Amino acid sequence: MIQIEYILIISAIMMFAGVFGFLTRRSTLAILLSVELMLNATDLNFAVFNRMLYPDGYEGYFFALFSIAISAAESAIAIAIMINIYRMIKNIQVGELEKMKW
Repeated sequence: MIQIEYILIISAIMMFAGVFGFLTRRSTLAILLSVELMLNATDLNFAVFNRMLYPDGYEGYFFALFSIAISAAESAIAIAIMINIYRMIKNIQVGELEKMKW
């Protein structure tokens, strides 16, 4: 059986990779993928802490499933917004989005 500490270390690495990607990338698609990576790290934490605190309960798993559903909806909306941005300015770089304010 894998120890819980190892899974939490993997989750922390995923979270830091997502934060780093969010802060350094210039493409909106790469930023979306970084946000998804951060959300997956939190889902992993929900499952791990559920296993650690309530071994026979399912609360953490339900929170994780709810979070996955929200992530899917967020991705669909974000991709629709990116498609509209691309249609308007033919670029999805974050620096070019300044034009959309006016």
